[in-house]
Amino acid sequence: MLVLVAPGQGAQTPGFLTPWLELPGAADRIAAWSDAIGLDLAHYGTKADADEIRDTAVAQPLLVAAGLLSAAALGDVAPGVVAGHSVGEFTAAAFAGVLDDEAALRLVRTRGLAMAEAAAITATGMSALLGGDPEVTVPHLEKLGLTAANVNGAGQIVAAGTLEQLAALEADKPEGVRRVVALKVAGAFHTHHMTPAVAKLEEAAKALSPAAPTTRYVSNKDGQVVTDGAEVVARLVGQVANPVRWDLCMETFQELGATALIEVCPGGTLTGIAKRALPGVATVALKTPDDLDAARTLIAEHAAV
Repeated sequence: MLVLVAPGQGAQTPGFLTPWLELPGAADRIAAWSDAIGLDLAHYGTKADADEIRDTAVAQPLLVAAGLLSAAALGDVAPGVVAGHSVGEFTAAAFAGVLDDEAALRLVRTRGLAMAEAAAITATGMSALLGGDPEVTVPHLEKLGLTAANVNGAGQIVAAGTLEQLAALEADKPEGVRRVVALKVAGAFHTHHMTPAVAKLEEAAKALSPAAPTTRYVSNKDGQVVTDGAEVVARLVGQVANPVRWDLCMETFQELGATALIEVCPGGTLTGIAKRALPGVATVALKTPDDLDAARTLIAEHAAV
């Protein structure tokens, strides 16, 4: 059984979209999406520097567009499950047919702008903790005033809070944590700092007409399979200010019998976690079009009939 997943913010790197735009029809598709959301996706995906694409309002629609473009390049895919990490849930909602591509991009454009505004209120950020025991790490973070914003599994937790709180974490790491790595994001996402963005996203979501998922959609709120389109959208809205439980998503993948996992562009982060947390599950990360053949082979071997 094949799982198709989409990464979250921080996965982007300068120029990562360049080779994908060389595929037939890709540049036209990106141009149409750019017009629809008022953002030059081709420029940001090919020419912008790291600081420009770190901007939340840019990074989020850019990541969703890249995920949709790379999945389309695979051709017909019949995954048994789709899921996304943080903003990748919007990509997954399009994979599942809950939203069409343009609707997903319009909504995520609103999300990015609203979260950028929320992030500007207080200087905040996020840092990944490598190693450690969650039962030790989470209380330690709470003691410092931080939130375990992403519980990713395989020993990885992402802390979020003010820059002062994150500096205190660098100086006072939880027992067992080997490293604290600052992420390429511009705010404390999935925490109370993002509450102002929720109302704006709720308002934008009222214009949508979500469809029921055509394949199993696993929510990173709690790792549950969601079968109602309106509930998927409600969770997309609420997750802005609530922790991502990717560990629970992976538990669900296992329970559903996952045998393979493909991570759409810019792949690497989620397949890295899966290699540690899902032993025996074959993985392919779509980093460039050179990875498409390996992904198609995996699809032929593991996709639903």
